[in-house]
This record gives sequence, structure tokens and C-alpha cells, in this order.
Amino acid sequence: MHDRPYTVRIGAEITAAMTVVCAAVKQVCPALPLGVQILCAANQQALAVALATGLDFIRAEGFVFSHVADEGILNACAGDLLRYRKQIGADRVQVFADIKKKHSAHALTADVSVAETAKAAEFFLADGVVLTGTATGLEADPKELEEVGRAVKIPVLIGSGVTLENVKDYLGANALIIGSHFKKEGHWANSVDSDRVRWFMDHIGKLREKIF
Repeated sequence: MHDRPYTVRIGAEITAAMTVVCAAVKQVCPALPLGVQILCAANQQALAVALATGLDFIRAEGFVFSHVADEGILNACAGDLLRYRKQIGADRVQVFADIKKKHSAHALTADVSVAETAKAAEFFLADGVVLTGTATGLEADPKELEEVGRAVKIPVLIGSGVTLENVKDYLGANALIIGSHFKKEGHWANSVDSDRVRWFMDHIGKLREKIF
């Protein structure tokens, strides 16, 4: 997030740096499922990093349908991406694809619902789909979670805006990607606040006890 402004032409130095970072994280947390995303839409580079460092998944932008992002126009990449995954022997690395992604205009696909977009991602062999709000730290629509959950059989992840206060609205998701809420004062650019992480996880534990 700090490498602003993002570019759709990813230099080798970015891939190299992310490989070093991911290898270090994997060494610290060898037993946890780990993934990587490289902005902007550097999905092939992310796959290469994941393969080299033993990570389990990537988060991919622009998987299906073209849209206008703040970095420019992103075109669908599913065909090229999954063929590349096969070519480099990274089949075990899962691809979780953003749909109707944040920081983007979707006028080009205004006649395609979020559920239909999810179906397209499933048809194009995504391992899961990611729902977000309109920008980093902004809430995803719980109604969209219900719609997409009914529309596809692959995992549905929430990719922005989850907080201790609203997490109850996203318990139907298969996974939650949380960044901003875990940072000091809940702002994405700040460092991680261990107290906020602990409070959130304690809250989740209590919610699970009530449900199960």
C-alpha cells in the first residue's frame, strides 16, 4: 500500500523485494496459510513470489471483466494467469479474485451484477472471490455477501472494511481479509496495533462460542 502511486508496469525490483518479504514472513509463521497480493494487478508476479516462498494463495485484481481502476484500465486476466500458473508449476497456489473491486469504476459492467460477476469468476476457475467496499477500509455490502454466497460454490471472502463492530454482519463469509482495522487508529497507513488485533480475536472467539 505504501508504494504509491501504483503502476501497471511492475519492475523486477518490486518482485524481488516482495520475495524477500514473503520469505521472511513464511519463516516466522511456517504453519499458517499465507498469501500475497502485489499492486497494481501484478498477478503473475504474485504467483511467482508465492511459488518461490511457499505461500498458499494470491489475491488477484482484474480476473474477470474489464474495469477502470485508479491506475488505469484493467482487462480480464484469468486465461493468461491460470495458464502461467500451470506453466511454472504453481497449481497448488490458490487464486482469490476480487470482483467489482474497490478503487474502481464499473460503468463498463453496470449491467452485470456482482453475483453474475462472481459466477463468471467461478466459471473461469477462480478458487474464491473477494468482495470489498468502494475503497480501502470501507465496508462491503452484507447483502452482496448473501447474493454471492447463493450464486457460487467457491469460497467468498470479505476484503475490506471489517471491524470489531460490524464483523457480525460477515459471519457468512468463508474468510476475512483485515488490514485497516488492525492498524493504529484504524488507518491503513499506520503500523499494526497488537491491542486491536487481540481485542478483535477475543471478540471473534466469543461470537464463535455463541454460534457453536
